[in-house]
Amino acid sequence: MSIFFHEQLYRTNAVMAKLKNYPVTICGAGALGANIAENLARSGFDKLTVIDCDRIEERNLSTQPYYRSDVGAFKAKILANNLYRAIGTKVDAKTKELTPANTTQLLKHSQLIVDVFDNSVARQAVKDYAEQLSIPCLHAGLSADYAEVIWNDVYRVPSEVNDDVCDYPLARNLVMLTVAVACEAIVSFITTAEQRNFSITQKDLTVQSLFL
Repeated sequence: MSIFFHEQLYRTNAVMAKLKNYPVTICGAGALGANIAENLARSGFDKLTVIDCDRIEERNLSTQPYYRSDVGAFKAKILANNLYRAIGTKVDAKTKELTPANTTQLLKHSQLIVDVFDNSVARQAVKDYAEQLSIPCLHAGLSADYAEVIWNDVYRVPSEVNDDVCDYPLARNLVMLTVAVACEAIVSFITTAEQRNFSITQKDLTVQSLFL
């Protein structure tokens, strides 16, 4: 029986074949990025690249799919190892910091980019690269009880004011809800070419289409 038996029944064989062969690059392996990568892999995606230069910290364990024994290791490497052990998906893990100078090197061969970086410089570099090469790019971000999932054409890079803030409120349920919406937006784009934007609020459990 296929690992993706249930997903295949829901999506159809034709859709699953398309997802399996669609290259996706995920920029960031934190709360959103690591869970998006895992969700896509467990949904049948087989050509995933993850870019992240950060190492796992203990405070990451409640919102990210890592273990206590992983603390101190590179997020991207551990994520790739875990997904290969779990379902045999070979993730291309890049443990380099993405900058405006190396976007071409790190993002080449990307057919779709998912930006979940935690700093505005890297987000701007991804946005600019995707725009210049007309590569579809989905951005997802969190702020307290609110999250957004927005495609590149209407995305605006947030201010640097909140960059590198270590102590911030973050509920796992908002992370997972945003991950589900982002992944469904990706699948929907691949199958229909439609780019749908969303806002998510936790307190009222609302997911709304976002028109910008």
